[in-house]
Amino acid sequence: MTIVLNEEEIEALPITIDPEIVSGTPVFRGTRVPIDALINNLEDGLTLDEFLDNFPTVARDQAIQVLEFSKNTLRRLTAK
Repeated sequence: MTIVLNEEEIEALPITIDPEIVSGTPVFRGTRVPIDALINNLEDGLTLDEFLDNFPTVARDQAIQVLEFSKNTLRRLTAK
C-alpha cells in the first residue's frame, strides 16, 4: 500500500533532516532531539509532559504536531 504525502504536509512538520545534525536523523526543528526520542519515551510509558521535561528544547506544539501527523497518516492507511 502506498500513501502519498504532499510536499506542503512535509514542509509544515517541525522536523529537520540534515546530514550535519545527528548524522541526518530526523530531529525536532531547532534542536538535536531525534523524533524517535518522542516515540521511544511514550513507548516506555512516559507521559508527554515527562518527555517535554526531559527534552526542554522541544516545544509542546512540535511534539503534538508530530503525533497528530502520525495519527493522521495511520488513519489514511486504514481508510484504504
